[in-house]
Amino acid sequence: MDLISDILLRLAMQGTLYFRTSFTSPWGVDVPRHPHVARFHFAHQGGCLIRVDGVASPVTLRQGDLVIVPHGAAHRLYCDPSNEAGALPLDRVLELSGFTGKGTLVYGGGQADSETQLICGHFAFDPMGWHPLIDRLPPFLHIVNYGETAGQWLEHTLRLIGDEAGRGGLGGDLIAQKMSEIIFAQVLRAYLTGKGAELPGLAGLADLQVRRALEAVHAAPETDWTVAAMARVAGLSRTGFSQRFTATMAMTPMAYVTRWRMQIARDDLKNPHLSLPDVAETVGYGSDAAFARVFKKEFGISPAAYRRAA
Repeated sequence: MDLISDILLRLAMQGTLYFRTSFTSPWGVDVPRHPHVARFHFAHQGGCLIRVDGVASPVTLRQGDLVIVPHGAAHRLYCDPSNEAGALPLDRVLELSGFTGKGTLVYGGGQADSETQLICGHFAFDPMGWHPLIDRLPPFLHIVNYGETAGQWLEHTLRLIGDEAGRGGLGGDLIAQKMSEIIFAQVLRAYLTGKGAELPGLAGLADLQVRRALEAVHAAPETDWTVAAMARVAGLSRTGFSQRFTATMAMTPMAYVTRWRMQIARDDLKNPHLSLPDVAETVGYGSDAAFARVFKKEFGISPAAYRRAA
């Protein structure tokens, strides 16, 4: 399995569509903060402004654009600057519109010539999940005319999501949901080959030699990994690799190996068919006691207690 797919699966990413909108001027919606999710809005028709909490300037979302708020920050969607102050909380908008969770969310002043159709949803992650791929993302990702930029197949996919979401067709919501998960993976891939390639914590995923070592660790986490062993995979000297890894991933190679092993262990502990020694061995620990010490240091709870809670 490729690196990004392995990371997203371990983080238990799951896409959820909220609704398809039909907003007509004047309108404004305050979306509350929600931890452990990445929210997204795709402009299927028309456009709007988005102000993300903590970001000075609003984002202009035009038809065909996609914006993702990766850390669940509160944000405001509105038709134009004159209506920003009048934005209402999302719960109130749902109440006023009579939205039942099915079909299209219809809201606003009724000016039909100003209709904005958004596809809105989020990607949820395991609250205890960790990876710099998500943690180091900026407050928002704005992809201009994303369908056209990323390729014809993606443009068709985005349009299909827009057509399926909220229509009530057989299997339509599931189709749109799964396609939205594909879109998120594609956004991450595009970001890592662009601006993300320059950010500590993400740059290593785009660096060919560092990524080679990361892929080896993900493919065989039980291996007795050392800095020297990872350096050989990367095709670098031990010192050169260590410096390059730390600069691009914002942590040492062995710190990454340990944290990723604990993510795998946390996931495997939910499987009642695996004993604690089995889980320890899966992530490269021959001693149950050593594994338990590292796990408790990472999560503040013993593996046995975590298993009972999970």
